[in-house]
Amino acid sequence: MIIRYMEKYWYIAILAALFMVGEVSVDLYQPRMMEVIVDNGILGLNNGGVPDLSIVTSVGIKMILVVILGGLCGVLCGVFSNLCAQNFGNDIRKDCFRRIMHFSFSQTDKFSVGSLITRITSDVTQVQNMIQQLMRGFVRCMMFFIAGSIALVSLDADFRIVIAVSLPLILVEIGIVLWKANPLFDLLQRRLDRMNNVVQENIAGARVVKSFVQEEREEERFEKSNQDLMDTQRRVLVLIAMMRPVMNIILNIATVAIIQIGAFGVQAGRTAPGTVMAAVTYLTQILNGMMMLAMLFQNLTRGITSSKRLKEVLTSESEIRDGAGIPARAGTLEKKESGSDKEPAKKITAGSLRNENRGRVTFRNVSFSYPGHRTQVLHDICLDIAPGETLALIGETGCGKSSIVNLIPRFYDAAEGTVEVGGHDVREYKLEDLRSRIAIVLQKSELFSATIRENISIGRPDASEEEIREAARNAQAEEFILQQREGYDTFVAEAGMSLSGGQRQRVAISRALLKNADVLILDDATSALDFGTEAALQKKLREKYRDVTKIIIAQRIVSVQNADRIAVIDDGRILDCGTHDELMSRCPAYMAIYESQLGEGGAA
Repeated sequence: MIIRYMEKYWYIAILAALFMVGEVSVDLYQPRMMEVIVDNGILGLNNGGVPDLSIVTSVGIKMILVVILGGLCGVLCGVFSNLCAQNFGNDIRKDCFRRIMHFSFSQTDKFSVGSLITRITSDVTQVQNMIQQLMRGFVRCMMFFIAGSIALVSLDADFRIVIAVSLPLILVEIGIVLWKANPLFDLLQRRLDRMNNVVQENIAGARVVKSFVQEEREEERFEKSNQDLMDTQRRVLVLIAMMRPVMNIILNIATVAIIQIGAFGVQAGRTAPGTVMAAVTYLTQILNGMMMLAMLFQNLTRGITSSKRLKEVLTSESEIRDGAGIPARAGTLEKKESGSDKEPAKKITAGSLRNENRGRVTFRNVSFSYPGHRTQVLHDICLDIAPGETLALIGETGCGKSSIVNLIPRFYDAAEGTVEVGGHDVREYKLEDLRSRIAIVLQKSELFSATIRENISIGRPDASEEEIREAARNAQAEEFILQQREGYDTFVAEAGMSLSGGQRQRVAISRALLKNADVLILDDATSALDFGTEAALQKKLREKYRDVTKIIIAQRIVSVQNADRIAVIDDGRILDCGTHDELMSRCPAYMAIYESQLGEGGAA
């Protein structure tokens, strides 16, 4: 599968290989010219033993020109092989990232963030290097081996004995080393995954580490993972390091043998001294080609290991797939309130479904368990949330509140039952259409390294300045934004760390309000706000976004008691659903929460 990425660049690969053929041809031709210089120019074997300096000069100039040509071929080979490999790696990296962006949460958890980072960086680099080595090294090695052997034997048939003895020894050594090293390459990448996971966790959770004074513990974790990585690398490098000394021994012994055979030939009068020199050069080229082949096999083995890891990403289909799409109701037009003004009429498009059911969210006997876990998190959930209604979910931590809202934008799919938005099963929508109708704000507000304006408008890049400011005012964010040195153009640090928790939440709420979605989900998104700011936000939501269906998850009674209905969740089940007054009169669980927070002895 990986090799298909080369299809676009096959002509560049062929050019690289052809230029390498030119470079190696020059290398193979040089010993012949040196043979002529020694035998005819210096020793004068064809001139009665009288040296002929004109031959030395003419052949020397020719050798210089040929070497320049070979160098040019080598440069062009390097340019084209790098161009091909870089484009090849760039395409794989982009496709991997595109695939990762469409992974479900469970798929991301299965791979782990550290492993995905390793695959999209280190593994792509390994495969890229493998492709480059194949274009350069493989052609070079095979030409030295085949053409060099032919040229060596053509000088003196007795030289084939040296090749017949030395080459099998080298191939056996290469086979043994690669057999030992091959399983270590996969282990090496997995240990790199583990180290990246430790780094990623500690950078993301630096505040937790520092607040609990766990620097030494985390340093020990990193040291252990780094030591494991280093130990594996050392084992690989020791194996690889063994090859060169052994090959050098074989090369030197073979060189001595060539000289000895050549000496016998010179004494017998059938071989010239220049021929022996050429033979030594050819043998060196052949055996150096074998050394290069050994390194090529190492890179090839490591590249194959990395390509398998990349293939796992590239062949992983998202567990959450597009539906067939909801057909538009032709000719239907509608106006939607936003703030104090009316927006221009919007024409119905496929999947938008702006009709009388816009914003309706329905759960029909929904049960759910997280992928890979047998324990059910939700049990037979039935809810019908009317368009424009505000529904609050309250219950103990871990009771399933977030799991309920995660099913609406299809972050996960229900195991049983159906979830409907706008009167249609969410599985029928195309994901882009479905999620464009839903705005969600999480307790942990994720911001990007960009300006405050860009963070707010991420869902609507074409929004006007006034729309951005209106959303920020409604989210109670504009006051603190204008206090920043550069206002809306203030740059936000990575993950929003330059803002306080409450400021991050208000920017995230501004982003959701600007999206102008049919359904607004606030998943404990006001936990960092003070009561006054939260009350002002809720007032704006009631006044300015009356037609938006609002689902609010909160831990505080004061955050939910003004909702149209409140669903009390316990152990993945809905215990009761009604207004604040209704629940206070009939739901013991809700009354217990109220008493613990606002009643006598509570934290009022």
